[in-house]
Amino acid sequence: MDLRFTAEEEAFRDEARTYLEALLGGEFADVRGRGGPGDEHACFEERLAWERRLGADGWSCVGWPAEHGGRELPIHLQVIWYEEYARAGGPGRLGHIGEGLIGPTLIHFGSPGQQRRFLPKIRLGDELWCQGYSEPNAGSDLANVQTRAELDGDQFVINGQKVWTSGAQTSDWCFLLARTDRAARKHHGISFLLLGMDAPGIEIHPIVQLTGTSEFNEVFLSDARTPADLVVGGVNNGWRVAMGLLSFERGASTLAQQFAFERELRAIVDTARANGLAADPAWRQRLADLHGRLEIMRWNTLRMLTNAGNPELSREAYVGKLYWARLHRDLGEAFVDVLGVDGLLCQQGVKEEGSIIDDYALTPAQRLFLFTRSDTIYGGSNQIQRNIIGERALGLPPEPKL
Repeated sequence: MDLRFTAEEEAFRDEARTYLEALLGGEFADVRGRGGPGDEHACFEERLAWERRLGADGWSCVGWPAEHGGRELPIHLQVIWYEEYARAGGPGRLGHIGEGLIGPTLIHFGSPGQQRRFLPKIRLGDELWCQGYSEPNAGSDLANVQTRAELDGDQFVINGQKVWTSGAQTSDWCFLLARTDRAARKHHGISFLLLGMDAPGIEIHPIVQLTGTSEFNEVFLSDARTPADLVVGGVNNGWRVAMGLLSFERGASTLAQQFAFERELRAIVDTARANGLAADPAWRQRLADLHGRLEIMRWNTLRMLTNAGNPELSREAYVGKLYWARLHRDLGEAFVDVLGVDGLLCQQGVKEEGSIIDDYALTPAQRLFLFTRSDTIYGGSNQIQRNIIGERALGLPPEPKL
């Protein structure tokens, strides 16, 4: 496999880099590097303006088909765009759930009417989305969803509870799984519904995290209504759509995650050099190990992207979440460790938006350390990820039920 870039591809890289540097070094300098792990609440209005600027300039949804407003970039050019975005310190994307999850899902499974209604507003940053999958008894075991949706005329009436709903408090729409046939077997009788977050009967309760922020929320649904034509992929066919969405989640944008991690590692290395730990053999080995794991993550992601656009997960995609969650947790630990005692001290009296615990402001290292505690849990815990790899990727028999 030849992963070198051609002159034409490098010209595109220069175009992307020039565009990002111009905006992030000027009009949007204040959002550079903001909105990452533990910093999700920072600069919301400014980052929303950034989303809309990307959409207006044609730099949002770059992999979408041209008929839906995208650039239809091939996968190797998408990789370059996301690499340059991460390298430039592009802010955390408020529209990533729309662009990377529900958008491709609607392109693949949605009706023409659904595509016309939602895709343009996602691309232009005019509507934000959240994901209603997890429930108190249906997190890693997603097929156990108990939220109900019952047809009443030309509307579905939805009752239930969702939890760990990222960005629910700022989202315009939610895509969710609900049981539409309670007599069906576990993975059957589930539908994939679209629900406006301004509908009556929706209550949003923020969940305060270790970082003092509230990216996650509980969402209570009490007779919330949505039109019957906002079922994606057909009634009782939601499991297939949901699994297709999870494959799109592992698209080209995941490579940018590796570059964001690389930037965090550079900050750790710079700190080690400044305080002399870079000369310590044990620390040099620890830093080299993290660097090597980052390279493995990149190569596995590139292998995984050979299957991009296919709603069936490749074996490489199955291992991705388990691998990067552990790596990111270890980066958070290393960032605090390299600071020594200073890593345990907060700044009193500094009121920075979205990073306050009581009267103390968290440093970037502390935000990263605390937030990455959740990486090995959300999206399927590490234990569940190992079961999924064994059963679905390797074809091993399921774990015995006790």
